[in-house]
Amino acid sequence: MVGENIEVGIYSLKAALEIADDQGVDLVEISPKAEPPVCKVMDYKKFLYEQKKREKALKSKTMKVVIKEIRFGPQTDDHDYEFKKKHAEKFLREGAKLKAFVFFKGRSIIYKDQGEILLLRLAQDLEEVGKVEQMPRLEGKRMTMFIAPIKKK
Repeated sequence: MVGENIEVGIYSLKAALEIADDQGVDLVEISPKAEPPVCKVMDYKKFLYEQKKREKALKSKTMKVVIKEIRFGPQTDDHDYEFKKKHAEKFLREGAKLKAFVFFKGRSIIYKDQGEILLLRLAQDLEEVGKVEQMPRLEGKRMTMFIAPIKKK
């Protein structure tokens, strides 16, 4: 048996329960497969409370990943591009990941190269606030690229 204000040693079950009862705490079995089994004298409810508190603190430190999307056409003009670029920059500064994609409708799939140039231009314009996580890749009728925010020091 181990614990605070206890002399470490081997006790009978009855003696161990009496010691725990005298101190007003619980007798908790730590490793039942050991020979003899190891028990600890502690306040079990307080232990559970502390454990939940630690888990909650760890959970609050983890960051939830938010993915924002921006959609372009293969022949998006300069004004629309600048407008969407401003939004993309805002999303990255807020700490969200960005999924930029060019959607090809109908026969516009023949402009694959224009779509790739557009996405690479966006990546180059946003390089001070975000880094490219995945280069432009064609999946079906859309070309997708992911940009992650740069961590602030």
